Amino acid sequence: MSDTRHSLPAVPPQSPPPSPAGAKGGGRGRDGTGGKTRTGAEGRGSFTSGRFLARAAFLTALLTAAGALLGLVRDQTIAHLYGAGPDTDAFLVAWTVPEVAATLLIEDAMALILVPAFSLALARRATAPVLDPDPVRLLVRSTLPRLFLALGAGSALLVATAPWVVALLAPGLPEPGLAVDCTRLTATCAFTFGMAGYCSAALRAHGSFTAPAMIYVAYNAGIITTMLLVRDRWGVRAAAAGVAIGGALMVLVQAPLLWRRLRARRPVDVTTTGQGPKGAGGGPTVALALLAPVIVFALSRQSQVLIERFLAAPLPAGAISHLNYAQKVAQIPMTLSMMLCTVTFPVVARAMAAGDTERARLRVERDLALAGIIVLTGAATVVACAPQIIEVLFQRGAFDPADTAATADVMRVYALGLLGHTLVGALVRCYFSAARPLWFPAFAMLSGLALTTGAGALLVQVWGVLGIAAANALGITVTAALMLYRVGRHSVPVSLRFMTGGLVKLAAAAAAATGSGWLCGALVPSPVLGAMAACVVVGAVFLVIAHALRAPETDTILRFLTRLLTRKLAHVR
Repeated sequence: MSDTRHSLPAVPPQSPPPSPAGAKGGGRGRDGTGGKTRTGAEGRGSFTSGRFLARAAFLTALLTAAGALLGLVRDQTIAHLYGAGPDTDAFLVAWTVPEVAATLLIEDAMALILVPAFSLALARRATAPVLDPDPVRLLVRSTLPRLFLALGAGSALLVATAPWVVALLAPGLPEPGLAVDCTRLTATCAFTFGMAGYCSAALRAHGSFTAPAMIYVAYNAGIITTMLLVRDRWGVRAAAAGVAIGGALMVLVQAPLLWRRLRARRPVDVTTTGQGPKGAGGGPTVALALLAPVIVFALSRQSQVLIERFLAAPLPAGAISHLNYAQKVAQIPMTLSMMLCTVTFPVVARAMAAGDTERARLRVERDLALAGIIVLTGAATVVACAPQIIEVLFQRGAFDPADTAATADVMRVYALGLLGHTLVGALVRCYFSAARPLWFPAFAMLSGLALTTGAGALLVQVWGVLGIAAANALGITVTAALMLYRVGRHSVPVSLRFMTGGLVKLAAAAAAATGSGWLCGALVPSPVLGAMAACVVVGAVFLVIAHALRAPETDTILRFLTRLLTRKLAHVR
């Protein structure tokens, strides 16, 4: 689960000037708007305007950074209190439940189903605001009660079957009884995460991003507080109890705002092209047709973690813990890169609902390039100074230098698949933005999972835990390649040549930056100063080389940094 969640606040574009009269779509400008003339509402800062998206991305970045910081504190607390031994392994087996629940109910499935459904309902309300019953409230009445009952039943079933779940996830675990106790405590998140995911999807479709971005702040704060209060009596079970409390806090930070949004029936701005929203005559059951392909995709994606834990269970004690710590830190760049796609997904869904595929295409191409810049810069930093990062973050208490070395090695291998993880997360939003049942993302994910399983079973015999991480990187990269290759045919008509060429240039810049950062980190003896110096060098080298190669959106980043530096210098003067 990517819950160890700073991004550039100006990544979303500012509103460009209107197109010349008579222009159709504004050509292939990379401004994310298709060059269309803005409506008056947009010019005043509507949901789809660049200024609004910039503010939303900035607030999301701040809250996500806070959640990431608390996530690291949470992992540091677990490492300090329980180390990387059998107790931690038992908890991490139980941790599989919230990981799967977060992917299925917050990050992927719930958002992919409900954001387009709410976007369609809001588009119908905007084009016919006198509809009775209100499309948005009708959607809530037809989905929320059923979801409430289904999630409650699923949570109760997990509690009852915890021994069999542990036996399936990690056969041969040294202390299965402890893992069963922890699993029963974490099983409650099947209900709370589902409710939190529903609130997040509905609020994002309404253009509210602050409360959804706060959920991991509340979640991690609940886990940390619970561990510190009851660890002496409950041991590692306190961490599992914290998961249950943190899940409830996720719902509490969003439910009041959603209730106010649903009570206030007012038209929500939607950019139209004269075609009207697709399926305007349909009902809210549009979301139900997406259930099967989205759930299969989300479960297949999260099954990578299950495969890793299954393959690592027979290895020496601590292998699962090393995988977990390495993955949590390595995925921070991916999480930061996905913030932009999270903010703009409702915009793409609105454009698809209004029939404006050109606007959706330009927005998606821009998002993919910007996400690639962020994640590849982060991946280069992770590879360049992995030992320094792990030593600074975790090497204290029961987490010794041997754990640092093992975790750093795994983290470097994991980083090779970060671009693939980011592309999969961004592209799947394209596939489901039009609220149509599509099976290709699930097929691509299942193909990558099969490759991960086969390669992991072979490589673990040769490289041990490093082979498991290498198989993960290989499988997700193949999945991303398949999804990028077919996205234009099944969903948003993204230019394959433009995106492939741009990503290759960015990857080349990242490779050069990795070598520079590695050398810089090795020359500085202090792990803190070495990591900081390597981060600066990696970022500078990456941007210089990417700009020289004319990689997409690097001009946007450099302009932002130049304006920021100019303002700071003017303020100092």
